[in-house]
Amino acid sequence: MRTIFVGIEYAGKTTLIQLLSEYYRHRQQGIHGDDHFTIPDSTLSPESRQLMVGFPRDVKERMQRMQIHYHVEVIRNYANTLISGWHMEEAVYSAAYGDDPDNPYYANYGYGHQRLYETMVLEARLPDIVLIHLTASDEAIRERMRAEPHEFQIIKEQDIAHLKEQFAEEIDKCLFTHKGRKIDLDTTGKTPAESLDELLLRSEPLVTAGEVAMRAIPVPDGEYEVVYENGVRKTRPVS
Repeated sequence: MRTIFVGIEYAGKTTLIQLLSEYYRHRQQGIHGDDHFTIPDSTLSPESRQLMVGFPRDVKERMQRMQIHYHVEVIRNYANTLISGWHMEEAVYSAAYGDDPDNPYYANYGYGHQRLYETMVLEARLPDIVLIHLTASDEAIRERMRAEPHEFQIIKEQDIAHLKEQFAEEIDKCLFTHKGRKIDLDTTGKTPAESLDELLLRSEPLVTAGEVAMRAIPVPDGEYEVVYENGVRKTRPVS
């Protein structure tokens, strides 16, 4: 399943991506995960993240443009992609905070490219693109902000309602939405495991028969190996 997770900061994108990654890996399926579109890139070293915040805004915009475009090919070439934010996050945060000198985002970015990226993916005629719009109540977002604040937080508490509206509007414009490839998932009051179960259930009509079959194969909870006995595939726990 080729997934693109989009939504306001603290909606649960990173947590759900981690759980879905573990789900696939436990079933011995390869993944390609990219949760590094929020500025500063979360996969960089602490020193590099701090430096990135201070880069000139035109440099940051160009870096983002390069990696956003590059991930068109990632989505095309990897069977199980898990991407967080991609180009839609940039659209919302640049519009909201591009003129804020205390925010790492930038103004005057190339918004005209937004639908182009989606068109390039759709031209590949992939059977299992799933756009996942994660959201949560305003109060749930506030509680998460206070309980586990991000080191490089993007959003401001007073902007939560407006930003959620902006994400919803941007997602409504998305060509994946127009193709019926979208799931809206509210994580308010749910455990991460409950949200994962909901995602798996609601994505079934959007994935291939092969993926549904893979999900249906029972696997042990812990480590296991695959064996064949008289031509029958079995899984065997590793002690």
